Amino acid sequence: MQAVKMYTTAVCPYCIRAKQVLKAKGVEQIEEIRIDLDPAQRDHMMQITGRRTVPQIYVGDTHVGGCDDLMALDAKGGLVPLLQGA
Repeated sequence: MQAVKMYTTAVCPYCIRAKQVLKAKGVEQIEEIRIDLDPAQRDHMMQITGRRTVPQIYVGDTHVGGCDDLMALDAKGGLVPLLQGA
């Protein structure tokens, strides 16, 4: 299983939904980076993703995007292979 990293905030419903989807696919651990607590991490997230919204999700080294991107990837059948490192 690939490592999953997610840039989040405390009260983001999309972050909560993305975590639910990932856990349903067998992800046991998600490295959460709370950008509401650390402005430097928000700046870093915006530099590496080009986006300012959360969540921003990485599976391994692959930037999946936000919650809608995650759901679309899952609907196409691409999430599980990505998580498995295929």
